[in-house]
Parts: sequence; C-alpha cells; structure tokens
Amino acid sequence: MGSQFAGAKISVVLLTGLVALATLVNCNTEGDILYKQRVAWEDPHNVLQTWDPTLHNPCSWMRVMCNSDNTVIRVDLGDADISGPLIPQLGGLKNLQYLELYGNRLNGSIPAALGKMEHLVSLDLYSNLLTGTIPTSLGAMSRLRYLRLSQNKLRGAIPPSLGNLMSLEDLELHKNALSGSIPASLGNIKTLNYLRLNGNMLTGTVPLEILSLLVSNLVELNVANNNLDGTDRESGTRGMYHLKLFWLRTSMLNIEAGF
Repeated sequence: MGSQFAGAKISVVLLTGLVALATLVNCNTEGDILYKQRVAWEDPHNVLQTWDPTLHNPCSWMRVMCNSDNTVIRVDLGDADISGPLIPQLGGLKNLQYLELYGNRLNGSIPAALGKMEHLVSLDLYSNLLTGTIPTSLGAMSRLRYLRLSQNKLRGAIPPSLGNLMSLEDLELHKNALSGSIPASLGNIKTLNYLRLNGNMLTGTVPLEILSLLVSNLVELNVANNNLDGTDRESGTRGMYHLKLFWLRTSMLNIEAGF
C-alpha cells in the first residue's frame, strides 16, 4: 500500500512538473515571438524598452497582458509611434485575444499567418501605412468581433471569406484602395453592427444580402466615396451612403426604387 501511495505521489509531482514546464516553454515561445517583433520595429520613444528577452516570460513587459496561466492574451501598442513590418511569427500567439496596433506607422503587408490566432477577438490595425491585400486567412478567426483595417493603403478585393466571421460586430475597411465588388457573403454575418467601406474604389452594387441586415442588427452601412452603381461619389455632410435604394430602419421597411 505504501509503495502504491508513494508511486501515486511521484506521478502527481511529475505531472505537475510537466505542466509547469509546458507553461514555461509556452511563455518563452511567446516572449521569443514578441521580441522578434520588437527587433523588426523602430521604436523612437522606447515604448518597448521593457521587452527584455532575458526574463523568463513576457507577462511583466509593459503593454502586454497575460491570463492566470501566464499566457499572453493582449498586446496594446496603439498610438505608440512605432514603425516597421508585422512579422509572420505573430500567428504563433495562439491564445492572443486582442492585438491593438492602431495609430502607428506600420508598413508592409498583413501576414496571412495572423489567421491562425483562433482566439483573437479584436484586430485593430487602422491608421497605419499597411499595403498589399487583405489575407483570405483572416476569415478563419471564428471568435473575431472587431476587425478594423481602415486608413491604410490596402488594395485588391475584399475577401469573401470574411463572411465566415459569424461573431463579427464591427468591420471597418474604409479609406483604403480596395477594388472589385462587395462580397454578398458579408450578409451572412447576422451579428454585424457597423460596416464601413467608404473611401475605396469598389464597383458594382451593394448586395441585397447586406442591405437586408439594416432591418436587423446593422446600425451603420457606409459605402460613400466609391464607384458603386446607384451611389453618388461625393460624401454627404454625415459621410453616410447615398443609395437610390433608400432603406429606413423603423417599425417597417420602406423601399423606394429610384432607378
């Protein structure tokens, strides 16, 4: 009996040690990724000076938040005046929930590897200098609620895969150089409250699948300053859309066809 108890005790200690080791390895991996990102950036105000790779995990670094398991869940670097590219290794931050990098001078493309961050709730990259296309892989982040990529230099089409983001509440792609048609698949996102596509070079029409959201959760649909059929190029005083199909969200839906 005593030997069995001792064996069980050793097993528990060994298991605890393995869990602790796994946690430490995970923290070190996350720290390595974030430090590689720091090296790739210019940081004129030393915002990242606490990102010290000699520490056993990054949870003590400024602007990094961890959960009770010492796993990185949030990176807050909005308006930090940092510049440089986003590295693909960021996709290895598997438990990250918030990536807040707005209002900087980030350049280069958005890495497709970001789509691997399956726990991400908010991706805020607006007001930067990002170029290239929007990766189709971003449509794989099923928990994403806020996708804000506005005020960059993104080009190409809006990926139809974004219609797979069934938890999305806010999609902001305005003031880029996006072209092509608006994917009807965005109408699949029944949780969507804000859809801002103004200030691009979009063509075609606004899909009825998207217009139908105005009678449910959609509070704002802005497609001004594009090349869409049935719209005016100029923005109004409120910067809202100018459609020959005018939808009113009241107790009943009124449609005025002015074609």
